[in-house]
Amino acid sequence: MVEDDDDIREMVVYAMSSASFEAFGFAEGASFFARTKTDIPSLALLDIMLPGEDGLAILKKLKASNRTANLPVIMLTAKGAEHDRIKGLDLGADDYITKPFSVMEVIARVRAVLRRSAPEEARGPSGKIEIGGVVLDGPRRAVHAGDREVTLTYKEFELLHYMMMNEGIALSREKLLDQVWGIDYPGESRTVDMHVKSLRQKLGEAGAVIKTVRNVGYKAGK
Repeated sequence: MVEDDDDIREMVVYAMSSASFEAFGFAEGASFFARTKTDIPSLALLDIMLPGEDGLAILKKLKASNRTANLPVIMLTAKGAEHDRIKGLDLGADDYITKPFSVMEVIARVRAVLRRSAPEEARGPSGKIEIGGVVLDGPRRAVHAGDREVTLTYKEFELLHYMMMNEGIALSREKLLDQVWGIDYPGESRTVDMHVKSLRQKLGEAGAVIKTVRNVGYKAGK
């Protein structure tokens, strides 16, 4: 846990330890990153308002490194506005808890995120998937539309990946929120629509592989 409030940090670390987790607290990002050089955790809890690098900057660094790109992250902060939640989740956070909070809620959320992340880790990154001119390379996290490489945000890639892995299957907005943003994500279906619109624009003509399924959601197909 990276949290500059000593009382909150010690309370959460104690509660996690009492729940049979091996937990460690850090007051700022530098000491946290120093620890990850030798010991990558199973999950990170990040506050946003921190001295030096803020939690979002730490999250960006984690997702940009091959060593920690798949590390589950929960944002734990007093900033509860919807745009703050969306920004953190779009950068790759798996869940978002606002202060004040119950330590029992934190423990429950940690367990839920670890359950969701475990199958993905066990399965490992998929290879290349190609549908209608769109080629997605899972291990490289690269996407090509025709002969053009497309730059996607973390969540745009995850959304496209999930739809292409389930080619031809109609996926509801609720299902996509669950699988891509996490079951505890407090957003609404317009978040999915916003990301689908952005994906189609970035893919250009190849964006036609993302089909709208009326009264349901979306699917990937030729």
